[in-house]
Amino acid sequence: MEILNAILPVLLYVFGIILLIVLIILGIRMIQVLDKVDRIVDNVEEKVNSFNGFFEVLDKTGYGISMIGDKVINLFSGVISKIFNKNKKDEEDYI
Repeated sequence: MEILNAILPVLLYVFGIILLIVLIILGIRMIQVLDKVDRIVDNVEEKVNSFNGFFEVLDKTGYGISMIGDKVINLFSGVISKIFNKNKKDEEDYI
């Protein structure tokens, strides 16, 4: 029993030291992986930012087409409302 009391703390200390060394090695590897990921993210961000001009032109073109469509629809709705309002005024004149 006294042998276990002497050996068990030594074994726990050895396993603790081994675990600490393994965790330090894993921490260093995680830092290296995060550095690589950071470089990849920077590269992707740079490539995405190169498309900003294209998306800006696309957005302005879509806005211009939308404005033209709105004006055409307003023109047609104005013409149609004038036609129907004219018919109502003619009916009111007869009454």
